[in-house]
Amino acid sequence: MKLLRFGDAGAEKPGMLDDDGVLRDLSGVVDDIAGYVLSDAGLAKLRDLDPSGLPAVDGDPRLGPCVGNIGKFCCIGLNYSDHAAESGLPIPDHPILFMKANSAIVGPYDDVVMPRGSTQTDWEVELGVVIGTEAKYVSKEDALDHVAGYCVINDVSERHFQTGLTGQWTKGKSCDTFGPTGPWLVTRDEVGDPQTLDMSLDVNGKRMQTGNTATMIFSVAEIIEHLSSLFTLHPGDVISTGTPPGVGMGIKPDPVYLKAGDVMELSIQGLGTQRQRVGEDA
Repeated sequence: MKLLRFGDAGAEKPGMLDDDGVLRDLSGVVDDIAGYVLSDAGLAKLRDLDPSGLPAVDGDPRLGPCVGNIGKFCCIGLNYSDHAAESGLPIPDHPILFMKANSAIVGPYDDVVMPRGSTQTDWEVELGVVIGTEAKYVSKEDALDHVAGYCVINDVSERHFQTGLTGQWTKGKSCDTFGPTGPWLVTRDEVGDPQTLDMSLDVNGKRMQTGNTATMIFSVAEIIEHLSSLFTLHPGDVISTGTPPGVGMGIKPDPVYLKAGDVMELSIQGLGTQRQRVGEDA
């Protein structure tokens, strides 16, 4: 299944994309794509529906983040061996964790707005993992049973804020609009193995990132095992699992960063495509 949320920001309705690509309104069935809806039982209820019996949504509405009321927005850094190499950094012994402020979350086609003073805003296509059932001290063998589904995330990053200001990476990761999520959540049964997915990102039509989740240092299952040993993962928590090579910071000899008017287009195999125009904060 492909689940999504549509409508004005802050007032999104739950929806489902049927096999013909028609957007169907789920608001008569569930309140949101969140909480219990993401559990195995909640998803089974939606899977049993006949999409043709749901109202079709007219026009071309805005798509919001594909998960509502996201709890924790966990992010994993330096999780692709080829990205670590381009960054000149050693392979980590354990998943590098940082948190992204929930106020950064926007829809997949919303503008990305560079904050005041930004000179190093960068792109990062990433596989997003949406937790469906509570996970605490789970093994990697059982970890994927706790996943509701997967989505595309652009982990937009301001590199000077991230590394040049005293503190943690969160400063450069949490600016408003720096977390486009969606366009839809694809349930785990439809995705299958999350470690075989091609991914790419273009800036102004030029391919910048090309990768595959097979080159992750820590797999999705290993990430869930590690995080759940530190704290409980709850339904609606999102994990952004790292980016392949090709970020602006890694371009040699001179890094390339986003500027107002640039357009990013990013996709992951089977999970859809995002598109964001870059603007500047007033």
